[in-house]
Order: sequence, then structure tokens, then C-alpha cells
Amino acid sequence: MKYFVIYEKTATGFSAYVPDLPGCVATGKTLESVKKTMHEAIEFHLEGMRADGTPIPFPTTIAAEEMAV
Repeated sequence: MKYFVIYEKTATGFSAYVPDLPGCVATGKTLESVKKTMHEAIEFHLEGMRADGTPIPFPTTIAAEEMAV
């Protein structure tokens, strides 16, 4: 499964979260580093859910770029 990740610029770097996996977050000084950390966070989060016997949610988040004028 592929999950949608939101990346946001912060005052000190970048943050990221997965809307379909509440609590799955990551931070980093660069976009490249937060992408790597987020990939690891998703794997870790899913491993924990499996270990706890929690059902893995199917990805439902959809994104679209909208342009405001």
C-alpha cells in the first residue's frame, strides 16, 4: 500500500505526517532527510500496529493541487 504524506516547511526545516496513520510523523532539517525519516517512520508505525494486532488502515487520503487567483 502507498500512503499519502504531507510535507511542510517549518522555521527549522521540514515536518511530515501521514493523514491515514494518525501519530505517524517525522521531522528533518532538509526535505531529503525528512523523506528518508518518514519512510522509516511509516515502516516502524506499521510494524507496531501489526505487533499490537491493530488493523492496518487502507489509504483513503486524496490530494489535488488547486490554484487560487
